[in-house]
Amino acid sequence: MKELKVILVDEEDNITGESEKMKAHQEGLLHRAFSIFIFNQKGEMLLQQRAMEKYHSGGLWSNACCSHPKPGEETSNAAARRLREEMGIETELQKLFSFIYKTEFGNGLTEHEFDHVFAGVYEGAIKESADEVIGYRYMEMRQIRQSLEQTPEQYTAWFHLAFPKIEEWWSKRYNTEAA
Repeated sequence: MKELKVILVDEEDNITGESEKMKAHQEGLLHRAFSIFIFNQKGEMLLQQRAMEKYHSGGLWSNACCSHPKPGEETSNAAARRLREEMGIETELQKLFSFIYKTEFGNGLTEHEFDHVFAGVYEGAIKESADEVIGYRYMEMRQIRQSLEQTPEQYTAWFHLAFPKIEEWWSKRYNTEAA
């Protein structure tokens, strides 16, 4: 099987090279990634529970989809592709913001990502990939915040970082207070 590659970047998201995916995570190299947040018409967020076999954070809850663009692939195209592959969802995605984070995991891997965050609205069937996802659910933003506070260990590191920004965007979009 061909080793997957990621795009290495600097802190301004300028491409500095490429690396094998596992090497980038073993050495904590800054690389390009994306996170996708999907909402239904009621404003509830789609969460996925990561497959146990994932190379880190298996079994944890997170946003609808996360991954890395391939070298030469536009980030927005990669986001749409992976959302189809992981969740069977096709919908228009809007780029919201980007952020850098670095998290070390107990298995010797490090996520050091320049994360591009997208959002979309979707109503319809979900056809999750068993290789990527063991469960999914829609939750109200208030319920997610409460769950993050009460059981933080059930969520991925990047979800904790992105959620407050997503919650702020969501409250403006749905013209509500961040409840």
